[in-house]
Amino acid sequence: MGLIHQLPVELSNQIAAGEVIERPASVVKELVENSIDAQATQVLITVKQSGIKSIEINDNGVGIAADDVEIAFQPHTTSKISTDHDLFNVKTLGFRGEALASIASVSRLTVVTSTDGKSAVRAEFAGNTLLNKETHARSIGTTIKVEDLFFNTPARLKYVKSLHTELNKIVDIVDRLAMGHPEISFRLIHEGKDIVWTSGNSNLQQTIAGIYGRTIASHMMEFENSDEDYTIKGYFSKPDTTRSNRSYISLILNGRYIRNYQLANAVIRGYGSKLMVGRFPIAVIDIGLDPSLVDINVHPTKQEVRLTNEGHIAILLVKESKLSYPHKI
Repeated sequence: MGLIHQLPVELSNQIAAGEVIERPASVVKELVENSIDAQATQVLITVKQSGIKSIEINDNGVGIAADDVEIAFQPHTTSKISTDHDLFNVKTLGFRGEALASIASVSRLTVVTSTDGKSAVRAEFAGNTLLNKETHARSIGTTIKVEDLFFNTPARLKYVKSLHTELNKIVDIVDRLAMGHPEISFRLIHEGKDIVWTSGNSNLQQTIAGIYGRTIASHMMEFENSDEDYTIKGYFSKPDTTRSNRSYISLILNGRYIRNYQLANAVIRGYGSKLMVGRFPIAVIDIGLDPSLVDINVHPTKQEVRLTNEGHIAILLVKESKLSYPHKI
């Protein structure tokens, strides 16, 4: 008898979860991205014990059809792509079909969803096993509650940091998503206390004010540029408003927060000698690029991407960060 065999679905889901779901903030990121893709205009995130005990995402998006609820939590199921052409023209934040199955495989999960506001379905999962499915009632949209994260993979809990650190990671994710989507109102509640609350009025500067404070936002310099392939716009802080690390440079590509050393470094280079040693600017940079010029499918978390003409965009960022603040402050 041969030694090669197919892995059980439960085990393969847990392996996928190890790549996608690293900590509570990973759950928040994947579920909120689904809410954004579902055309939600309001997203409420409620967490307890920094997400270890529970994470609940409530949105007013289009909801999940009753017939799709079970299959939505199976691996590699998605409504967002169908062909290889779609894979290289991704216009949504999620598309790999791994998130829901991965989250359900390492938690106790409850979903309540409605597409018409008249009838809804409520389903419970534990470790990817469907425990119960019944009719329910709620307005249009979806609520997903994730409890006892990593209950069946206790080794993963060893890599979870302090509750303070984990909460900061969640706040950071929500902040970036809010800056990428100022047209959506995001509210994050931890242990009954509001941590983040944005208006959703499409004003990026007001969203920045809700995250970094009105004083900083009011002194940031706006810029915008474009050509036939892309648009680039956003805000740079003045050289006297800095932070001790470069993580306050937020790069948003087609609504998706990305990490890109070359582009972040281009912003810093534009400031030249205006920055003190060891200090970095605050910046929110929104890049709109034809999806065919972006390869998003290079990392499970989708935060690292490949860009066509990345060098050209970097040169433009150097130029814009030079021009977006007065030389005398």
